[in-house]
Amino acid sequence: MEFRQLKTFVTAARLESFSKTAELLGYSQSAVTVQIRLLEEELDTRLFDRLGRKIALTAQGQRFLEQSQLILQDINQAKESVREETDLKNPLHIGTLESLCFAKLPPVLGYFRANHPRVPIKVTTAPPGKLYEMLEQNQLDLIYLLDRARYNKNWIKAMDRRESIVFVTSPCYWGDRPKSICLKDMIGEPFFLTEKNENYRKELDSFLETQELELIPSVEISNTDFIVKMLKENGGISYLPGFAVEESIGRGELIRLDVRDLDVIMYQQIFYHRCKWKTQEMDVFISRLGGVSEDKTWGGDIYGDPVKTGQ
Repeated sequence: MEFRQLKTFVTAARLESFSKTAELLGYSQSAVTVQIRLLEEELDTRLFDRLGRKIALTAQGQRFLEQSQLILQDINQAKESVREETDLKNPLHIGTLESLCFAKLPPVLGYFRANHPRVPIKVTTAPPGKLYEMLEQNQLDLIYLLDRARYNKNWIKAMDRRESIVFVTSPCYWGDRPKSICLKDMIGEPFFLTEKNENYRKELDSFLETQELELIPSVEISNTDFIVKMLKENGGISYLPGFAVEESIGRGELIRLDVRDLDVIMYQQIFYHRCKWKTQEMDVFISRLGGVSEDKTWGGDIYGDPVKTGQ
């Protein structure tokens, strides 16, 4: 049994396709098929059911997958243990939201440039759904995003930080009006909002739908810095993550409105795939953002609520 066979097996189990596995790992499809066949012969069991062009793990394959993931993690950790942190040079590909990129990543990237200049870092911004997809396809080392609490048994969560989504406006625009208000009383105000594919925007739209209300934004744009600038210079209202407006509120340039009938909490989260070789570069990135060092695995579905385990 070889390391490359285990890696190929785990990748095939994740992608449910020998052809996609071959493309991702740089093998021919026949090489992938041979590796899996040799592994099955050595174990004297069938690991996959072949269903036309798709494959699916057998019960034996599922059990072997769990052990294979642990073996690969141990091997990768052993490799990392012999490296010095001062010699960091592996590339790092981060997936994140545009708002988090502007608000949170500059200090982290500055730290790498000053202390680990040999580490090439690529940052890709995309909506949460696309980031989840890219993580599953091994196109990203880490994803750093803001979303409802998400769980997946194949992922390791390295950060889970509560974040409020707040209504803000400029004090000059709002004047002496009460800051405690219901959303229906704000519908006629000019709103500057993020685009509909932003997760917290979806929460707002869903609530409006339940109340049979319609809000037509004056401006829709993904760049939260632009929205904050518009609020300061033109007035109006927006609905943004706390981290995007905390400095402006602290300086008195914006104020928070207490919208009594809508309270949405989301979480800054960092994920990497359980099968991923967690490099020291990834560890440093996580720690600079205030994530945890130890691995924390969660069970459930990434698009739904946590599931109960151990029953």
